[in-house]
Amino acid sequence: MEKLNPSPSCLPFPVSARSAYAIWRRERLVLLNSRSLSLGVASSRVDAVYQNPLLAHTTMEPMNCTVALHRDRCELWLGTQAATRVQSAAAKITGLPLEAVEVHNQFLGGGFGRRVEADVVEQAVRIAQKVDRPVKVIWSREEDVQHDFYRPYHYHVLSAGLDPSGRPLAWSHRVVGSSTTARWMPQFFKGGLDGDAVEGAYGPYTFPNVFVDYVRQESPAINTGWWRGVGPTRNTFAVEGFIDELASAAKQDPVRYRADLLAEHPRASVVLERAARLAKWGNPLPAGGGRGVALAFAFGSYVANVAEVSVTPTGDVTVKRIICVADCGRAINPDTIVAQMQSGIVYGLSAALYGQITLKNGRVEQSNFHDYRALRIDEIPQLDISLVDSSEDPGGVGELAVPCVAPAVVNAIFAATGKRLRALPINSNDLKRT
Repeated sequence: MEKLNPSPSCLPFPVSARSAYAIWRRERLVLLNSRSLSLGVASSRVDAVYQNPLLAHTTMEPMNCTVALHRDRCELWLGTQAATRVQSAAAKITGLPLEAVEVHNQFLGGGFGRRVEADVVEQAVRIAQKVDRPVKVIWSREEDVQHDFYRPYHYHVLSAGLDPSGRPLAWSHRVVGSSTTARWMPQFFKGGLDGDAVEGAYGPYTFPNVFVDYVRQESPAINTGWWRGVGPTRNTFAVEGFIDELASAAKQDPVRYRADLLAEHPRASVVLERAARLAKWGNPLPAGGGRGVALAFAFGSYVANVAEVSVTPTGDVTVKRIICVADCGRAINPDTIVAQMQSGIVYGLSAALYGQITLKNGRVEQSNFHDYRALRIDEIPQLDISLVDSSEDPGGVGELAVPCVAPAVVNAIFAATGKRLRALPINSNDLKRT
């Protein structure tokens, strides 16, 4: 059990007074004056800190925009996730009315949340104001990596009180980090509350008492934004890692422990049980091998991943197989859903194994794929995707597979080595046998 510092000193920037503090509550939230009581009456208590690094998007097609600016109109050609936003940005710079700005939206070339921003459009339009011909701006990969709107660094402080059988009596999760909502759509950031920052902060589980709070802490001079999977991709790593810790403290099987906490989400039980069955959960693996599980409810859909890994004595991790079971309601185009699950797993696994943006002397250190790695084709594990036949309303699938990848892998690493990883990316030095 770790001693926690509720005002984290290991953040890459100073923590200021909690001027933008909010409590996000659901019906059975424990209030501040009773939280200590709920944890205090527990037979045992488990505490942990989890951390998510800054991440770049590294879209397949670097940022670009073509502009044809005329006296009374402006035309834009680009792939964008927010056509009205780039239209407004061009209108503001040129002084033209909105209806005089025409956006020709192209294939994205990979969006992942990066192409909701208008920075490349603003740059291209300003350049077009200086010349009398169409302008095409293409960022180099180095410019793209070093001037991104990065997924925020988030710091998670979790605590749980357990009854004598190991079942949680109270769950507490404090989230510290940047707020994309406050910058991008401030009308939805009210009273210090960022729903994205705390989405999935206690998973699909049922606890008698839940306390979630959010402390907004912006990174000085660092642009942050949405990244594929948004809030759940940060919180699911912390929640699913911590749930595994609770199962270990209770000396219970991780799958069965989760299943006992899903009274309010029977669809979650289905994906969990099927993933375990397809993975042959409980069957022995060779020395150095382990299986790990993770579960999430996000975007109106349910997903469970089981990862199978092997870890060498030098700490090198190989992800051999990932089983992904999704219930996204009625499947309109199953092939598209499977493709989204596959791509989401690869994207999430790249980040879990290699993804981290670091700064030195005020500059981003990474610049291209040699030092900001993406998963290579020979590193892609066997991917087994299974869709639940459901008559429920369709949910989201484009980001669904990403959040469960990292926690399933680190939980598998724990099963293989007994070493618990609470920060990403996975570092082989932490796993070397001594």
